[in-house]
Amino acid sequence: MEPRASQTDANDAQRPGAGRPNPEPPDAILVGKALAGDRGAFDELIRRYQRQAVAVSYRLLGNTHDALEVSQDAFLKAFGSLATLQKPEAFGGWLMRIVSNLSLNFRRSRKTRRQIGLDDLASAPEAGQPDAAGASEYMSSAGNPVRRLEGQELGRKLSEAMQQLPEKQRLAITMFTIEQMPQKQVAEALDCSVEAVKWHVFQGRKRLKELLKDYM
Repeated sequence: MEPRASQTDANDAQRPGAGRPNPEPPDAILVGKALAGDRGAFDELIRRYQRQAVAVSYRLLGNTHDALEVSQDAFLKAFGSLATLQKPEAFGGWLMRIVSNLSLNFRRSRKTRRQIGLDDLASAPEAGQPDAAGASEYMSSAGNPVRRLEGQELGRKLSEAMQQLPEKQRLAITMFTIEQMPQKQVAEALDCSVEAVKWHVFQGRKRLKELLKDYM
């Protein structure tokens, strides 16, 4: 006679995940372990996000070698700044912003930046939020000729104004308006939706217009 399974065994078999390997620990757990000195935990975060980091950097740089180099620098910076991460569960998005910032810095360092039109950056509707179709047309850098920045002083003022923007607004304007990246790529780099990109650019331009009103 074959032995019958006990009621306990039957209950165990019915539990979710029974008989399957344990799921991977969430990012917040790995961040906590890394902060406690567990280097293996950070190695796991690298394994988890390395491909995405390289992909984000590649979309900004268009060069695999440069993307690998920048991604490595991003992980080193993330490791050194890990204690400043306020929301450990948001490690992935935080890391991708580091990758985006370093990639943009790398991109600017390897080419001469063209002058930027104030109207192109800071023009915004006087009131109200644009709808999706209107925002797309409004944010396009193509169209009528724009007034160019003239002189180092004006360029310095623009640079200072850009630094006063919240991080995602600054990155969205840099990628979309200055680097002329497609909205979808900007959204992927910033780990947000296309609609969020439109909103960040809209708000950033509105703020720039306020900061630069004496120069326009």
